[in-house]
Amino acid sequence: MTISETTTPPSPQLNDCAGRGVPVIAVTSVLLVVGAVLAASLGQLPIGPGEIVGSIVRAVGIDNDAAPDDRLIEQTLWQIRFPRVAMSLLVGATLAVAGGVMQAIFGNPLAEPGVVGVSSGAALGASAAIAFGLSGFGGWTVATFAFLGGLVATLIVYGTARAQGRTEMVTLLLTGIAINAFAGAGLALIMFLGDTQSREQIMFWQLGSINGSRWNEVFVVALVGLVAAAIAIRLAPQYDLLALGDRTAAHLGVGVERLRILSVVLVALLTGVGVAFVGIIAFVGLVVPHLVRMILGPSHRRLLLVSALGGATLLVYADLLARTLVAASDLPIGMLTSLVGGPFFYWLIRRNRRKAGGWA
Repeated sequence: MTISETTTPPSPQLNDCAGRGVPVIAVTSVLLVVGAVLAASLGQLPIGPGEIVGSIVRAVGIDNDAAPDDRLIEQTLWQIRFPRVAMSLLVGATLAVAGGVMQAIFGNPLAEPGVVGVSSGAALGASAAIAFGLSGFGGWTVATFAFLGGLVATLIVYGTARAQGRTEMVTLLLTGIAINAFAGAGLALIMFLGDTQSREQIMFWQLGSINGSRWNEVFVVALVGLVAAAIAIRLAPQYDLLALGDRTAAHLGVGVERLRILSVVLVALLTGVGVAFVGIIAFVGLVVPHLVRMILGPSHRRLLLVSALGGATLLVYADLLARTLVAASDLPIGMLTSLVGGPFFYWLIRRNRRKAGGWA
């Protein structure tokens, strides 16, 4: 039997998906740049795109005529809008990559970072810091408690799911549901015990907002998020093998349990560092990687890279709408992503159910 007789020709569908990669990346990148410029331009103080570019060029040491002379415009850009745009790009990218990793290790397109309790744990930690007036970490107290809460919740979920040297995925899912329920009850109790101001602050934090982002916070999210995302993308070939099944992946040299442990830690870091500063932003980790998989196929290196671009694009436009939909108001960004993500999730469930011919 010859090699040509035993080799399966590439699927036309896979070739089509691979061929779409460059156009999709190009279009997404253009939308990302346009969204970032619009987000920096629009607001109560309109600023022209030329002034934005000129200000950035001057910041790198090149004098130009397009840079604004008005000090108020410069302060608005560098102290308010640029940090906010950068935060929206980073948080959107990290949440989308976290969702892609979750779907890879679960082998399920409906998986998202909240499954392991990181968001609910972060909400509980942040709410405790707000309601009880904790201030041990200064201005970073709420963010620190949110990050620790998310990390502890994730470790509890994963530790419970570990048995005899392996991870029971069903147990992990059920434990995540239990942790989410417990955190929800704890959050309700804290809001009941807190005063009116604390309740309002907790509620706004739960709905998510990028308003008030500062450069020092952006640097923390960039440091933790970009490193964790780079590690996840480096693990992409192992995720491709994991899709073949645990036993097959192990025979091909993948340390399945080690990969899952590292992946869960990466998800906790990617989600926790963003949630810590901007609150809970739902559905980005579910919607973006699933859409990318539908368009580009299951190759995880491409999927995670484009998901990062897509998540950043989605969140920069969502934040732009949050600032501009209602005059002189800043809508919670988590509310907007839920309004989009909720119907998409419903459609996804219906689509998968029809495709599978009913629930197993």
